[in-house]
Amino acid sequence: MSEHIKVFLSEDEMPRQWYNIQADLPHPMPPPVTPDGKPVTPDMLAPVFPMNLIEQEVSTQRWIDIPDEVLQVLWLWRPSPLCRARRLEQALGTPARIYYKNEGVSAPGSHKPNTAVAQAYYNKAFGIKRLSTETGAGQWGSALAMGCKLMGLECKVYMVRISFDQKPFRKIMMQTWGAQCVASPSRDTQAGRAILEKTPDTPGSLAIAISEAIEDAVTSKGTRYALGSVLNHVLLHQTIIGLEAKKQFAKIGLYPDVVIGCAGGGSNFAGMSFPFLADKIAGKTNPRVIAVEPAACPKMTRGPFVYDSGDVAMMTPLLPMHSLGHAFVPAPIHAGGLRYHGMAPLVSHVLREGLIEAKAVQQLECYKAAVLWAQTEGFIPAPETSHAIAVAIQEAQRAKEEGKERVIAMNWSGHGLMDLSGYQSYFDGKLTDYSLPQNELEASLKSLEGLPKPPPL
Repeated sequence: MSEHIKVFLSEDEMPRQWYNIQADLPHPMPPPVTPDGKPVTPDMLAPVFPMNLIEQEVSTQRWIDIPDEVLQVLWLWRPSPLCRARRLEQALGTPARIYYKNEGVSAPGSHKPNTAVAQAYYNKAFGIKRLSTETGAGQWGSALAMGCKLMGLECKVYMVRISFDQKPFRKIMMQTWGAQCVASPSRDTQAGRAILEKTPDTPGSLAIAISEAIEDAVTSKGTRYALGSVLNHVLLHQTIIGLEAKKQFAKIGLYPDVVIGCAGGGSNFAGMSFPFLADKIAGKTNPRVIAVEPAACPKMTRGPFVYDSGDVAMMTPLLPMHSLGHAFVPAPIHAGGLRYHGMAPLVSHVLREGLIEAKAVQQLECYKAAVLWAQTEGFIPAPETSHAIAVAIQEAQRAKEEGKERVIAMNWSGHGLMDLSGYQSYFDGKLTDYSLPQNELEASLKSLEGLPKPPPL
């Protein structure tokens, strides 16, 4: 049995290219479309994104070079270590070997800077002066604030109101990196004012915050929009995680039997899993690849594969994805980064292809898993990350029941030091499990009526 606790790569071993899974899909992914069903053209996206990122969004090229200017910043914390959770294994009494890719070592404490830095670079290279964005738990907003500051751009962040109230230190982090952060819905945009007039006590949602950020981008001079998940180019930038992990496993002569990541919009899950899916598609290996979502926001496990908008005001093109409906407002669970109505089109597509599986987990099981992790491995996980931990524990216990060794790899997507109020609520018994009622799901899906439908595989 391998005794490696940490596996490092040198700076010279860090990947110099991102992996684009679109080159290897068994079936091409349906394109984004307009409400009348016509494919979206690159020029239609130009008011929102710079053309150099639009080119990555639609590319089917397998390998895309990482610019030197981006590498220079990524080297501040990358390559990130691949660690073995030996103390957790011992506590569980499992024969499984649990490895985790520690993305909490970045300055903002999550995987998000991998794309934040890249997006800030490409926008600056295109002549953009300012970026607008949304954030759920605040990890993306923090990451983009840092990326913009290091690349010399201004930044405004619309933070989902429930997270804005629950996680004030994230706002301070953004301010420290020079960004402006407001609670969403806000009175700074027409979309925000309309929501507040209708439901002034709304907890907000990522779909609402996206509407505000896009409106800001298309109505402000020298501004473009940056998204922290969901879109193809965002998932592309995150593949540096899985590419590093593959090199690290090769160093110790192992390959994972199970690959796990939490999934809100899909970026950290895709970043960890897509390089392994490349081997699976090629028939070289056959790992189980599991995307984990909250039972309160079950788009992959209960949402249909549809064309839907990425935001409540329907300012985005219609994307082919598993969705609960763009009007969906999720329960105010503490895993704010997972409270999004839709799943990334690429993640939705590989789920549809049967290349991955999805699981929904309740909030209390996740916090229990997170506390066990903290009490064995020391690090306090983000509430989002706890979903991956919960399923890693399930898989380790299954290995114990079956009496089989198994290599489990998960993406430890971020630390929870800015999320301690959620832990306090858990310890005080204030948190409860919540499953989305079927009648609420059906009501939300009515927002899809009249929209085009994706073609069958």
